[in-house]
Amino acid sequence: MKSVLHITSGDVAGDSLAKSGIPGEVFVWHDILYDGPRRPGWPDDYTLDARAQFLSEATGGGLSRQFVLETLKAQYAKLETATRYDQLVLWFDACLFDQSMLCHILACMRVPGMKNADLLCIDAFPGINPYHGLGQLSPEQLASEYDRRQSLNTDQFCFAERVDQAFALQDPIAFKELSDLSKAPLPWVPAAVTRWIEEQPDRVTGLSRLEKLALEAIRSGCETTAEVFSFVSARETPPQYWGDITLWQKINSLADRQIPLVRIEGPVSRLPQWEGTTDLKLFRLYPTEANSPGSGQ
Repeated sequence: MKSVLHITSGDVAGDSLAKSGIPGEVFVWHDILYDGPRRPGWPDDYTLDARAQFLSEATGGGLSRQFVLETLKAQYAKLETATRYDQLVLWFDACLFDQSMLCHILACMRVPGMKNADLLCIDAFPGINPYHGLGQLSPEQLASEYDRRQSLNTDQFCFAERVDQAFALQDPIAFKELSDLSKAPLPWVPAAVTRWIEEQPDRVTGLSRLEKLALEAIRSGCETTAEVFSFVSARETPPQYWGDITLWQKINSLADRQIPLVRIEGPVSRLPQWEGTTDLKLFRLYPTEANSPGSGQ
């Protein structure tokens, strides 16, 4: 029997893959490859240290820098061993989070000399609407998609390097070129890059699209984190690239502005950006008086 390594981006999807009956080992990659300090392709020690610090801060310290650093090192060590497998299968969504990760992994595959991989990018599934990603699929549903995997070609590997470089350098010119492509070798990239462009701070307000949606939710009367999440998710264009940790980070940034736009009431002054640290049900969110509905601001 051939040995198979499956790489995907989420713990929920990874768990479902492991239960799907599809032969092979499942490995889940963790990182936010569309943002933060890094260099294109395989990271050096300096890059790993910088990313560990960035990701620790992105969780509000919920994950320690040392834990993140060890996780990152283990991931690249695993990728180095991928040449020992007979087959590598990549399972990714069409969203910004997954497409930036997919392109980074493909760019990194040149270091251990890997040139072959199969890709499953499932951007829709019958009966699931809105469809955001693999985490919504049951083990049986994932198994039903397995025969649709496609072998990646040289053009796709080269294109992935181009995309990975754009994200690593946060190159606005490259982003614009990628977002305008009508026939990309990886067809989900233009929309993903476009969503990242929308997340850049507005020139007038300084707010990203996600921050604007969160502020709209709070101004409309959503006081709990659950209400805000539902409000924002309903107004996001599928596939949704962010999760609760990212949204809480955005709300905290609204409260941390020089002139705060929201007020957070709870056991601590900011929303916890990692699960299990503080009960989210204890928090309430309000627009600041100067920016409340009807204030004209």
